[in-house]
Amino acid sequence: MTHQIVLPAQIDRGTAASLAPEIAHALSAGGLELDGREVRRAGQCALQMLLSARKTAGEWGVALLIRPSESLRDAARLAGLEDRLFEEAVA
Repeated sequence: MTHQIVLPAQIDRGTAASLAPEIAHALSAGGLELDGREVRRAGQCALQMLLSARKTAGEWGVALLIRPSESLRDAARLAGLEDRLFEEAVA
C-alpha cells in the first residue's frame, strides 16, 4: 500500500523535524509518495529530510516518489541533489 504525505508550503527546521517521524512510519508500512507540489520555500533542512527519506526507502526496499514544485526542484538543483531526490525509486 502506498501512503501519501502532502508537504507544506514552507519547510523549515521545525517542520522537517515534525515530518520525519511521519515519513519514517509511512516508509515502514510500504511505499510512500511525498507530494511537494505546493512547496514554495525549502531550505537545507528540507533537502536533508528528503535525502534521508530517499536513503531509508532504498535501505528498506520500498518505493518512494517525491513530486516536487519548481521551488523545491530549484533548491535541489542548487545543492546538486536534483537527480538523487526526484528519480522514481522502484522497490
